Amino acid sequence: MSTLVKICGLKTPDTLAAAVQAGASHVGLVHFAKSPRHLTLPEAARMRAMVPEHVKAVLLLVNPSPALLAEAVRSIAPDVVQFHGAETPEMLARFRTETGIEAWRALGVKDPSDLDQAAAFRGAADRLLLDAPASGLPGGNGAAFDWSLIAHWQAPVAWGLAGGLTPANVGEAIRLTNAPLVDTSSGVERSAGIKDVDKITAFCKAAHL
Repeated sequence: MSTLVKICGLKTPDTLAAAVQAGASHVGLVHFAKSPRHLTLPEAARMRAMVPEHVKAVLLLVNPSPALLAEAVRSIAPDVVQFHGAETPEMLARFRTETGIEAWRALGVKDPSDLDQAAAFRGAADRLLLDAPASGLPGGNGAAFDWSLIAHWQAPVAWGLAGGLTPANVGEAIRLTNAPLVDTSSGVERSAGIKDVDKITAFCKAAHL
């Protein structure tokens, strides 16, 4: 089965179109004011309207209040909400039940003990995104963790690999981990928050080899 590809932190129509054209299965829109990839809700809604039906729109939020979460879902109508803070399994399970929308949760991985947290999300999260531990920002820092930690991991829930993935290393990452989904943001940028169309294309090609 082909590896799923998520290009996160898209801010412009041309980079969104490049991700879709290159074969991305998921495109990510970030609503988090501290991020250089931040979109206001109206901006995210306009971008979401450009996503074709065969591609899933993922909205990234960090510890949203109930009011913000409700407004974001109402205005953007994402296919997936990616929670990138300290959201609990109970919160994700409640969100899924109330909305019917896929819920993903980022999980920082530094050592094997961090993977033990994954079991708590069985039945609560539709997917875990294994990422480098938060540093400055919750994600999008361009840092990778030790992929050997998950080389033979028996995942209790669907998952994806994030953190430090680039066109140059994503093929090796998939080979080592058998990741069913790979997620990049800073790895396809010219500078913080500025995506590069050629890098997006190269990443998707390398992930699908």
